[in-house]
Amino acid sequence: MAPHTPFIIISQNTKRESGRKVQIENISAAKIVADVIRTCLGPRAMLKMLMDPQGGIVVTSDGNAILREIAVKHPAAKSMIEISRTQDEEVGDGTTSVIILAGEFLGASEVFLNQNIHPTIIISAYRLALDDIQEALNNKLSFSINIKDQAQLLKIVKSCVNTKFAGKWSDLICNIAIKAVNTVALDHNGTKEIDIKRYARVEKIAGGLIEDSHVLNGIMINKDTTHPEMRRKIVNPRILLLDCNLEYKKGESMTNMEFNKEQDFQKMLELEEDTIKKDCDKILEFKPDMVFTEKGVSDLAQHYLMKANVTVLRRLRKTDNNRIAKVCGATIVNQIDEIREEDIGTKAGLFEMKQIGDEYYTYIVDCHDPKACSIVLRGPSKDILNEIERNLIDAMSVLRNVMLQSKLVYGGGSVEMALSKILSDKAKSIIGIKQWPYLSLARSLEVIPRTLIQNCGGDVIRTMTNLRAKHSISDDPESQFYGIDGEKGTVCNIKALGIYEPLAVKLQIYKTAIETAILLLRIDDIVSGTKKESTMNEKQQNAPPTEESMKD
Repeated sequence: MAPHTPFIIISQNTKRESGRKVQIENISAAKIVADVIRTCLGPRAMLKMLMDPQGGIVVTSDGNAILREIAVKHPAAKSMIEISRTQDEEVGDGTTSVIILAGEFLGASEVFLNQNIHPTIIISAYRLALDDIQEALNNKLSFSINIKDQAQLLKIVKSCVNTKFAGKWSDLICNIAIKAVNTVALDHNGTKEIDIKRYARVEKIAGGLIEDSHVLNGIMINKDTTHPEMRRKIVNPRILLLDCNLEYKKGESMTNMEFNKEQDFQKMLELEEDTIKKDCDKILEFKPDMVFTEKGVSDLAQHYLMKANVTVLRRLRKTDNNRIAKVCGATIVNQIDEIREEDIGTKAGLFEMKQIGDEYYTYIVDCHDPKACSIVLRGPSKDILNEIERNLIDAMSVLRNVMLQSKLVYGGGSVEMALSKILSDKAKSIIGIKQWPYLSLARSLEVIPRTLIQNCGGDVIRTMTNLRAKHSISDDPESQFYGIDGEKGTVCNIKALGIYEPLAVKLQIYKTAIETAILLLRIDDIVSGTKKESTMNEKQQNAPPTEESMKD
């Protein structure tokens, strides 16, 4: 065995060198993705103009919206884009920060890989740092607030909106977000549920001023009545919601019918008409003023219901039907034979049809205690409306996070600098080589205030030196509150400035960024199954013929 030992060592070294090369390639790809959106952080963020293959244009500074439109092939870059989407779905904000931090953490590990330090050591240091970050945020740097204080909530949402495109209209956007979230908030035996995606729908209507945007005390849908002579305004309507057809039932697939007599065809038509009439009579027993259905309504059914002075809307989306049920207190019925009096919705104060531009909109407003709402956004162009919608959804997500977990931290990079100071002090007590990756992660946290300064066009070196000096004063209880004024790029007391961020968002940012860095550091090879399969096919084609193949 002794003569073969050198070859084993050479093979292991070659494998390790190959793995290190893959890890450095992954780090380079992650840093490129982070550099793409680095200028989109803070109130002085730049916008990106994206063009899709169909020729559409997206103008935004939202990290998730930008990365969603970018087509990449490198698997590490795809992983970075995925964490932005995860961050957006989980907490709705911090999509730019998580990408910048993940890229910086990976960049900090590159120097240790080049020194032949094993990735496992770097990973264990990063895991230890994540535990210390969570403990510091929960116990030292966060503080609780009273969520019933509307003025405090307004300040929190303003901190979020002021860093975005809609910051110019921050008061309007914040009031809309607070009203919408308070409308859809539910309390089930002490458990809060705030589903803004399903029950707080944004309706964008181009035209008018942005100041004309508002939250309805009810909902609005882009639908017109099925017949022009039906009533278009009803006070205190009785509303029936259906999830079934009001038309002739068609066969599931090919349907064949045989008629022996000429009268049989007429009889079949009469049977269909009788069925429709019975369904309409069953509905009219409950005296509804309006009928909404997710399916179709035949001309004959429209005729019977119009004669009874009932307004009908058909082919609603499932989500719209659910929101109507939330605002008017109705229950969606799946079969006409099972309609009951308690299924009729009576909490709506007014139904009205309005024409805005070339479109007709159905308004169901003045509702008693609605649990859903529509947010009407007006603006000069489609691109501006899309960006304001993204900013508004971020604001509502921040408010939802605060109402579910009423803890905040200070923004403006102050919490990153405070964490960097805490971790740097803790690194002195760590024994062994693990100390250096731990310390590098602590210093990487400074990328957030540094990027804020860069986006303001400030002097990065002087300002960062000044900020480190402020945080190094251990005798000053206010030292941990110093950060960067995102408007001016200067050092300021963030507590005095009143810039807050939800603790839930910050925790998710650090968890996602560090876990992603760990995941990419653990990859030591990238194997393409498609390439492997095609290579095998080529080998089989080029292989010399065998006796069996010759027989075939």
